Amino acid sequence: MKINIINKSGHELPKYETAHAAGMDLRAHTDIQIVIKPMQRILVPTGLHIELPVGYEAQIRPRSGLAYKHGISIVNAPGTIDADYRGEIKVLLINLSDTDFVINNGDRIAQMVIAKHETINWEPVEQLNETARGDGGYGHTGK
Repeated sequence: MKINIINKSGHELPKYETAHAAGMDLRAHTDIQIVIKPMQRILVPTGLHIELPVGYEAQIRPRSGLAYKHGISIVNAPGTIDADYRGEIKVLLINLSDTDFVINNGDRIAQMVIAKHETINWEPVEQLNETARGDGGYGHTGK
């Protein structure tokens, strides 16, 4: 699949780091050093604009290493880039640790997964088909 992209960052384009990777790393595009204080949220620009085909989305997800080592995550994980959005991709990071976290220009801050999705039409009915689970919700299979 080919996707049109405008790269205003000067960094290399997002790429798959291994042969079977689902996500591509996104990099910060900033003229200044960004410091995220504990429990602070920051919108970090990437300098990227994409044109997704209809029926696809870009999911913006946390990087596992940043989450594990530094407590850095994405507030609205996964963030969604819709096929009709043409603005700059920005990542809403949060620092869940108790220490400041520094982001420099070019740092890898998130990962992007391109995924197919369906558009549905609701079919109002009076009753749903029965299943073994039924209406069992949170924790219904646990002890």
